Amino acid sequence: MTSPTVLFLGGSGIISSACTVRALEQGFEVFVLNRGTSSTRPLPEGVQPLVGDLGDQASVQEAIGDREFDVVADFRAFTPADVTSRLDVLEGRMGQYVFISSASAYQTPPGRLPVRESTPLRNPFWQYSRDKIACEDLLVDAYRERALPMTIVRPSHTYDKTLLPFDGGWTVVDRMRRGAPVVVPGDGTSLWTLTHQADFAHAFVGLLGHPMAIGDSFHITSDEWLPWNEIYTTVAAAAGVEAELVHVPSDAIAAADPGWGAGMLGDKAHSMIFDNTKVKRLVPDYVARIPFVQGAREILDWYDADPARQEVDQAMDATMDDLVSRFRIG
Repeated sequence: MTSPTVLFLGGSGIISSACTVRALEQGFEVFVLNRGTSSTRPLPEGVQPLVGDLGDQASVQEAIGDREFDVVADFRAFTPADVTSRLDVLEGRMGQYVFISSASAYQTPPGRLPVRESTPLRNPFWQYSRDKIACEDLLVDAYRERALPMTIVRPSHTYDKTLLPFDGGWTVVDRMRRGAPVVVPGDGTSLWTLTHQADFAHAFVGLLGHPMAIGDSFHITSDEWLPWNEIYTTVAAAAGVEAELVHVPSDAIAAADPGWGAGMLGDKAHSMIFDNTKVKRLVPDYVARIPFVQGAREILDWYDADPARQEVDQAMDATMDDLVSRFRIG
């Protein structure tokens, strides 16, 4: 019996790198198409690399050649044009096309919690999310009109050892360690869901080649819900310090830094908790096993292993100083 084949479009990102490892462990013959330039997350032994530029359809066609795949999982499509480009090359040559969307596509702010796959898709704040919704609309139409064997997966905030969970990244930890206050959006009590890459990969790979996943959508998240205050204090504890938290309205953050604010108002400013019943029906052994307290230690260990990774964003640091000066109490 031959192994099922899967092509990952992108395979060295935070989510896709873990899925590549899991797919190998589960017996897939794994191909990865990317530019082959990642040093942070090199491809594991056993992967068959295909070198090409996903932004260039001709390059993708040349890299794939005349191959066919049981599954194609697309981690690097962000607009309908991206999806159309992939389908132009691969439609008719794959048993399943898995599009990685985003949980930020769900109604924002949510009308009710927990979020389920039936929650409407609507995000008036963030163009990234609206583009993902447009991609989903294109795929749903293709499934209805010509039976495109597609599956939509919506990750929420998924991390690995290289990704701190808040805007500003290492700049926030640097402030914590030198005793400077850190900015927490809102009052810090809204709930957030952080999912370790290895947990996500367990459920995701379980959907690959699954006939009941065709034509359907799923989100994959942890079942651990944490208030932002606890997320900041957990990172501080992993960094060996206590943090002074200064709460700043999300609107004020957006006014001070529109880039920071777009993702804030379009995603992190609202409580987001998820019902994972649907994916667990198809992948019944899925349990998110890695709590954020463990993940935070992994993150700090990675940053502390090489001081070159500890980059401070001076502009973000100055913005935080300004917000602290205006909103710090006492």
